[in-house]
Amino acid sequence: MYNKLNTCELTPRKDIENRIRHLQAEMAKQGISFSIILHNVGLFYFTGSIQRGVLFIPVDGEPIYMVEKNMERASIETPLKMTPIRNNRDAREILHDKLNNRNICGMELDVLPVLVFEKWKTLLGMDNIVDISPTVRQLRMVKSAFEIDQIRHSGRIVSQVFVKAGEIVRANAKEVDIAAMLEAEGRMLGHQGFLRMRGLNQEMLNIYITHGYSGTIFSGCDVPISGFGVTHAIAQGPSIQVLQQDMPILIDYGGGYNGYITDETRVYVIGTLKEIFKKAYDTAREIIDDAAAFGRVGVDATEIYGRALRLARRAHLEDHFMGYGKGKVSFIGHGLGLEINEWPVITAKHHTVLQEGMVFAYEPKFIFPGEGAIGIEVDFIVRKNGLERVTDSPVDIHYL
Repeated sequence: MYNKLNTCELTPRKDIENRIRHLQAEMAKQGISFSIILHNVGLFYFTGSIQRGVLFIPVDGEPIYMVEKNMERASIETPLKMTPIRNNRDAREILHDKLNNRNICGMELDVLPVLVFEKWKTLLGMDNIVDISPTVRQLRMVKSAFEIDQIRHSGRIVSQVFVKAGEIVRANAKEVDIAAMLEAEGRMLGHQGFLRMRGLNQEMLNIYITHGYSGTIFSGCDVPISGFGVTHAIAQGPSIQVLQQDMPILIDYGGGYNGYITDETRVYVIGTLKEIFKKAYDTAREIIDDAAAFGRVGVDATEIYGRALRLARRAHLEDHFMGYGKGKVSFIGHGLGLEINEWPVITAKHHTVLQEGMVFAYEPKFIFPGEGAIGIEVDFIVRKNGLERVTDSPVDIHYL
């Protein structure tokens, strides 16, 4: 029955074993005796399952996946050794003979609530707990062949949704109505339903449709274009504003398949565009093409950002590049994987040397207060001799 309900491929044993081995090697360098993984994304990455439980990874030897719920499903999804538990105290008993005061424990402290952290300090009976999250995030930057296959499948959903958008976008339709139809299209194509974003209060819809005024409103979300939303309780995403002619309509869609996320943006226009928008779009296209030609293994990500900024300045569009005023963001690209804000981050300050198998979204966008916004976003896989597109979806403006 399980195989009939779940059509996605399970994470290969080899991938799970490689991930754990690499983490153990980094733990050894840092003097960490063992790691405790509790966060859903971490559990999925290192076990292949997302069932409620605790993953214990010693610096040497076999990990133990202690499953509270659902043991039967986890036994199908993970190749790791498992043991059932009723609660965290059971986990403490299982680990009792593996703990001592000289141990150093690693945990993903960037996503662990303080109360949970304090509870585990008591359960483990130790204070030597360090943050393993930077190490985990660094390991996750480089994708395996299996992961890239999942990302490509996610990208195929994105491409088809953009095709569908060209069929249904029309004047006087509400942003949110078009979004609803495209969300349904994505789900029918196999979209997993939502996207994961790392960090406190970091929430992300899987589709943003903005045009005119709604594309110029920024919010607390760390994105260049957030949209107005349908309520101040969410404060982002498509709104009830109706689409008008001669105004760029941005569709920013996040694909999601088997846990893996893609993120691209296209421009649709009913009618014609003002010259200021044409100029900004041409500049965004030039920035995309320049990155595709320049980026490759060994390039520092700050160089890619610097080249984009120089092109925006040359076009005299720097004040509108990646936002305006206090709404500007400091990045032009972000890593993709199990979360939409993975590493590498393409900024002026994050010195990350590109490696084979990294995947990132690259999104030159321009916002004009009182007018609207325009831009493109494409996803790249880092290769030895260049950047490879995740999708084959055209980046041309869709005139309707």
